[in-house]
Amino acid sequence: MPGILVYCELKDGKLKKTSREALSIARKLAGSVGGDVVAVAVDAAYSTEKNAAALEAKVKEVQPAVLLFPGTSNGRDLAPRIAARLGVGVASDVDRLAWTDGKLRARRPVYSGKAFATVEITGTPAIATCRPNAFPVEEGAADPRVVNLPVPAIETKAKTIETKTPEAGEISIAEADIIVSGGRGLKEAANYSYIRDLAHAIGGAVGASRATVDAGWIDHQHQVGQTGRVVSPSLYIAAGISGAIQHLAGMSSSKHIIAINKDPEAAIFRVADLGVVGDLFQILPALTEEVKKAKGAH
Repeated sequence: MPGILVYCELKDGKLKKTSREALSIARKLAGSVGGDVVAVAVDAAYSTEKNAAALEAKVKEVQPAVLLFPGTSNGRDLAPRIAARLGVGVASDVDRLAWTDGKLRARRPVYSGKAFATVEITGTPAIATCRPNAFPVEEGAADPRVVNLPVPAIETKAKTIETKTPEAGEISIAEADIIVSGGRGLKEAANYSYIRDLAHAIGGAVGASRATVDAGWIDHQHQVGQTGRVVSPSLYIAAGISGAIQHLAGMSSSKHIIAINKDPEAAIFRVADLGVVGDLFQILPALTEEVKKAKGAH
């Protein structure tokens, strides 16, 4: 009997990084929870109603003690729906999990990341969504057998009309280990090339502040912040971003933060590990060239 059920997402038939992260923490918890870890997925276009019905049926069948989701858009959409259907608790955007005295305890950021709350999840199964990049992938562990859930033939209130995919070569900020973000300091949409050049050179994803998205300089899928995506990469580079509170809430948990801004009083410097006061139009091209030279030397 599975002690932990993990809802996974696939891309080109392979587990997404966020799903592998959820599986890694599940494996660590399994020794305390008891039972096996089972990965499940719906191998079809995402539908909130159909996926919820398929997963609810599987949970009732196997009755796991814990149900984990990756903290993706789909995971955050599905987890509270399943919790409501089963009448159990759910902790969202967690960065730590522990099984203590027969209960799942989770740590999650609150007050825009200014503090952390440790919560105990009631009901069975205990449900949580795992913040991307918060749980290291267990290296060397073989991918588990993924059970494909059958999609029920039910009428839905919403239908998928079109699916848009990112540009070729673009890395999703949700899973990226390195993110280079641009803000209002870029002055115009054409100058996003400075951000893209560095991101591509360093092997990272392209991020954005809300101001640049609202201005139409870049698509919303790149937006970091409370109204965009909350990210936790190993390295976050913010260029021309002043550091509005909603943006800081979306990236302040990054392991290392580098800020580039001409205003020495910019709020972004308060969370930065390294701050560079200067003209981004001079700094970014020079940094990009140095990255290319360093990579070419190996």
